[in-house]
Amino acid sequence: MKLDGSSWGANANTLRSSALALSLCYSVAEYCCPVWQWSTHVSLVEAQLHSSMCLISGTIWSTPLPWLPVLTNIEPPALRCRDATDKLITQAECHCDWPLYDDIFHPPPLCLESCKPLWRDLQTIDVASRWREDWQSATVVNSTLMVDPTIRLPGFDHHRHQWSLDSLLNHFRTGQGHCNACHKKWGFTDNELCDCGETQTCHTSSTLVH
Repeated sequence: MKLDGSSWGANANTLRSSALALSLCYSVAEYCCPVWQWSTHVSLVEAQLHSSMCLISGTIWSTPLPWLPVLTNIEPPALRCRDATDKLITQAECHCDWPLYDDIFHPPPLCLESCKPLWRDLQTIDVASRWREDWQSATVVNSTLMVDPTIRLPGFDHHRHQWSLDSLLNHFRTGQGHCNACHKKWGFTDNELCDCGETQTCHTSSTLVH
């Protein structure tokens, strides 16, 4: 947040790099994630990562969650945790003298069926392919605008003032921005109609701008 401003501050590429490294966001949030990735409290960690993605992309808190990784070119938190787990299992497989080796490949019987240790699913996944599959099946507005979610959107290296203007495109892409329909949903107004008498949404606003 110290690096971010509406017309000043670092560009999106710098914000993304800062969030992923430098022990600021992701490196802290994902620490030992193979151990706790199945915890019922993992959503609390993901909420903070989603907040970071909103800052990077210039979007608002009501943006549909599947859109945030696409707009920031950062893999979804769940897939990043799964990738970290796969790397740990692959590393342990090459070191049979590690105590972790027996835990993973010769695990003890589970005391509770509700337990989900990392060795319950040893099948590795390709993060990029899984991300594409999840995006194709996602039911979010305007998902057809992005064929491949792994491709970085243009404008990441723009000056912050220019990126603030570019981020308006993200509002139109996600259907979440300053329009009467969203303002009514948020409780800011009782009227969702435009001066023309039609419901004012980000889609109709973008059409007018175009």
